[in-house]
Amino acid sequence: MSVNKKQTTNDSAFALSRRDFVKSGTVIGTLALATSGLTLPYSKKVMAKETPPKANEEIIWSACTIDCGSRCPLRMHVTDGDIKWVETDNTGNDTFNHDHQVRACLRGRSMRRRVYNPDRIKYPLKRIGKRGEGKFKRISWDEALDTIAASLNDTIKNYGNDAVYINYGTGTLGGTVTKSWAPSQTLIARLMNLKGGYLNHYGDYSTGSYATISGYLYGDYMSTNGIDDIANADLCVFFGNNPAETRMSGGGNVHNYMETEKRSNTRIIVIDPRYTDTACGREDQWIPIRQGTDAALCSAIAYILITENKVNQSFLDTYCVGYDQKTLPASAPKNGSYKDYILGNGNDKTPKTPLWAAHITGIPAEDITKLAREIGDAKRLYLSQGWGIQRSSNGEQACKAVAMIPILCGQVGLQGGSTGMREGDHTYPFVRFPTLTNPVKTTIPFFLWTEAIDRYQELTPNRDGLRGTDQLKNPIKFIWAYASNTLINQHANINRTKKILENDKACEMIVVIENHMTASAKYADIILPDCTASEQADFCMDGSAGMMPYFIFASQVIKPRFECRPIYDIMSDLAKRLGVEKEFTEGRSQEEWLKWMYAQTQQQNNDPDLPDYDTMKQQGIYKKQYDRPFVPLEDFRNDPQANPLNTPSGKIELYSEQLAEIAAKWELKDDEHITPIAEYRPSFDGWDSPHRKQFPLQMTGFHFKGRVHSTYGNVELLKAAIPQEIWINPIDAQQRGIKNGDLVRVTSRFGETQIGAKVTPRMMPGVTAMGDGAWYAPNKQGVDMNGALNTLTNNRPTPLAKANPSHTNLVEITLVKSMGVKA
Repeated sequence: MSVNKKQTTNDSAFALSRRDFVKSGTVIGTLALATSGLTLPYSKKVMAKETPPKANEEIIWSACTIDCGSRCPLRMHVTDGDIKWVETDNTGNDTFNHDHQVRACLRGRSMRRRVYNPDRIKYPLKRIGKRGEGKFKRISWDEALDTIAASLNDTIKNYGNDAVYINYGTGTLGGTVTKSWAPSQTLIARLMNLKGGYLNHYGDYSTGSYATISGYLYGDYMSTNGIDDIANADLCVFFGNNPAETRMSGGGNVHNYMETEKRSNTRIIVIDPRYTDTACGREDQWIPIRQGTDAALCSAIAYILITENKVNQSFLDTYCVGYDQKTLPASAPKNGSYKDYILGNGNDKTPKTPLWAAHITGIPAEDITKLAREIGDAKRLYLSQGWGIQRSSNGEQACKAVAMIPILCGQVGLQGGSTGMREGDHTYPFVRFPTLTNPVKTTIPFFLWTEAIDRYQELTPNRDGLRGTDQLKNPIKFIWAYASNTLINQHANINRTKKILENDKACEMIVVIENHMTASAKYADIILPDCTASEQADFCMDGSAGMMPYFIFASQVIKPRFECRPIYDIMSDLAKRLGVEKEFTEGRSQEEWLKWMYAQTQQQNNDPDLPDYDTMKQQGIYKKQYDRPFVPLEDFRNDPQANPLNTPSGKIELYSEQLAEIAAKWELKDDEHITPIAEYRPSFDGWDSPHRKQFPLQMTGFHFKGRVHSTYGNVELLKAAIPQEIWINPIDAQQRGIKNGDLVRVTSRFGETQIGAKVTPRMMPGVTAMGDGAWYAPNKQGVDMNGALNTLTNNRPTPLAKANPSHTNLVEITLVKSMGVKA
């Protein structure tokens, strides 16, 4: 499918975008900014201006701080202590990449409906029924905190600090005090570190495989150029990257992408099983691909680049290890280079031709060849991958294979080029709440916390990725879940997870700190009612903002509702009961901590435009503009000797001796593969799995516009405006007698759910898709009736990162009730 909207030559597109968009300036990395005393290199100052309130009305700055990649300012209109309506940023003259407005999306604008939602947890609660039944009684704060303190002390005494676990949660992000992720940066971590520590985890549900393989390839977590830099490329290729749905709002990259796309002649190609909103007429070509086969496509692209002499040999010789025999490490086997693998000189003796890849990917060989030549001929190639690709059973391989394409073309560290990873941004450094050092060094993969309850003695470093010890001494006995619906809703294989958590003799105490009665909260022993962002003050930052980083001062808009309390007050009271109050608070209130962090930030950044604390509080938002898009690894590109990467060789390691060693030592199943180079290997539950006889359709998940993961999943207006559906191609639907809008049953080996069908040609045949985060809602028979994705997903981890393969699923869809009409 191709729509050639922008008839232009590569040369003219590149010249136009360079002339219109590139200005002089210096890019300095975030780390350098944070540690230097130099004035930050911004081009202009952008000030917010207050809108006069109406009579009897206050307008108070707040923020939406959910896990969407943005942090959006909200201007709350308050009358008589109640929020009456919500507007977003209206400051500046809204000139793109000068002082554009950071406008919240439909989710942030519905914040009032979260604050006043009937699901709000009003009081401390104690479980009175079986765990998971959702039966609780109201208790006092004193009883709740006394119970938690006693349980925590007993757990540490009887088992040890490594039996206490802080679960992954991203319900509130970007804050300094109200921060639920990373768990090690939360106030709960600060408290636990003062009490001897806790069992930590590494990785996360967003980027588990991506971050791991990035470290072996580039030496650290790596992003690619800012999305604004598309204007400086003549070709943009998105591999599973969908900012229109994953980076919404004026602070998110979709705004930067759309504005950049309108102003440039860059040709845009979207590769995805689903015709996403990022495509939707803005792209020049959509290439549908079978889920989990990106590495095969990239291998075939590499074959054309190599055989038609379109690789940048000089770049590969200078900056990389393992492309061919010249830079292959001595420890590598003969013909073990990446080039040998692609040309069929390696162990499998199979050239990775477009014809070979066509059978795997479902993309015609001639289309693969055309795509490869277009990539090879681009003077500047902006290629980025979304995080969805790496949430597959072969996610590490897919992620590395995609990154290989711009590396082969020598595009790393160039304006208009790319590293092949996900888009990055300029950031504004901000000093955070100190959470101290965890004395417990034992660490588990984030995705295996249920295993650390259920079969902790079986976990090993070489089979399960355990770090800091050869074996866990204790199972998890105490779980903190702060702003986390990951206990049930957002973790894989809900039916298995339920059974593990229902046994209160295994994990003995689960404490949930939450705003609403989520699916996970129903599995708590004690629930503490948390304040929303509207009911307490904090700084908010870390939004994906391209060339204009910003931060927000979110003031307390209204008094806490019911008996809800801020997280700082909760932890301070608990610290008092645990005998560490003085060390925890250091004698400061929450407001005093905010002032302290702001003063530290002023001193660190030496930014003459940064206002004083009181002015910032009144101003609400602070924006800074860079002169040009973010480009990682420019210093490395300019001088690789003086600026080596953090890999063993100091270079980009196309062949990783570390991975070769891991592959030799680790215990892997026949369908699990760790390789020193980027290869395509079939993996479990893939397109060619034997399970397709019973479950013939692939199913992938996607980030949903009406929610962020599960946050906002209980706002009825959003649910009505954007219903939860499973996307299915008309060919697959017709074979099953399904029409658009019909109620269908979706089943996998792990469970089932009922949901409405969206019959659409925007889904490639053989693959289906469902938005993540719908709240698990089982009927009396235990069948989910709300389209909760994780009733269908596999809890088996990926081979290397031990991460979530949540987009690798095989399902069958059957008609339950005919309700729809033909699409």
